[in-house]
Amino acid sequence: MELDIRGGVRAAPVTGETPEERQALRFAPDPRERDADPAFVARGARENEEDGLDSALVVQSSSWPDPWLVASWALAATSRLRVAVAHRVGTTAPTVAARSLATLDRLSGGRAAAHVIVGSSDADVARDGDTLGKADRYRRAGEYLEVFHRALTEDRDFDHDGEFYTVRGARAGLFPRPRAELLSFGGSSPQGVALAGRYAEVYAVSPQPLTATRRQIAQVHAAAAEHGRTVRIWRHVTVVTARTDEEAEQRARRIRADALRLTSGPGAAARLDAVQLDRDRERGRAADTHQLSAYIDRSLAGAFIGSPETVAARIGWLRAAGVSIVQLDMPLETDQDRELRRDLVARLRAAYLPPQPRRAAHAGRRW
Repeated sequence: MELDIRGGVRAAPVTGETPEERQALRFAPDPRERDADPAFVARGARENEEDGLDSALVVQSSSWPDPWLVASWALAATSRLRVAVAHRVGTTAPTVAARSLATLDRLSGGRAAAHVIVGSSDADVARDGDTLGKADRYRRAGEYLEVFHRALTEDRDFDHDGEFYTVRGARAGLFPRPRAELLSFGGSSPQGVALAGRYAEVYAVSPQPLTATRRQIAQVHAAAAEHGRTVRIWRHVTVVTARTDEEAEQRARRIRADALRLTSGPGAAARLDAVQLDRDRERGRAADTHQLSAYIDRSLAGAFIGSPETVAARIGWLRAAGVSIVQLDMPLETDQDRELRRDLVARLRAAYLPPQPRRAAHAGRRW
């Protein structure tokens, strides 16, 4: 089973005056304000490619730069890197989103993908005019993906009459030709697993203990098998690394102390307004500095901390559980940070066969 190593492309740098501050603030909630810096996007995409990564994710939020446009800039700056665009159901008609994905894929030579999300926060989706509750959003997502899939595959006019969407005479004028999987989906609820099994080629398993990860992977494989399909598994991994395990532990302690200090001063209000804390507020947790410290602690508690050798070994446990796409989320503010990432990537490559060109995932599809 081949290994796909994934990074990320941000629209603008992490806030902070020094590399050390930016390293620490990666583990704190992001302010809702985020600029679009073309040079930073291009440089970040090229660094992913130069460091040996296969793909990168562009994330989405109601107040951050448009992920489709950020992805197009990243793809234009690279020749090999694949880019997955986080796309939230409910913000765009499915036929429009399908054309966006097909266009981006064709312009990039088959290097685009969509990571479809439903939205975990009622508050954040409402900022884009979506006032449905989460259960209704999942129900709508099933209909959305049906229309989305038809728009990406059918070469004749089609109609659709549903609860949320009505389409008359829809037909795409172009189709994607991806080098790898075109559609991924997350969501650990039974509805999310069912949708991934029916429509996605990649399932984003949530960060959790290994036993729960294996159980979730088994569930989505079973859901896909009901439709005669297979699904690859993607896992996000937060990494704090250094030359030795001891140095990595020291670095994690410094990051925590710096992040707590930097989010307790005058900038605390902007951090408390972060999208990442919407779910906490919706669950009745107070909006104060304790919420910020709890978020920082959660970020580091789930991190893989250690030397590149140790982190690679821990990723090996995920590989054994069935994970074949690993997203490395780690500070990259200095030359040493990049050296550590390259070391980790090299160890992962040495342990597993490098990716080979993939055929279209499912016979009979255009993508």
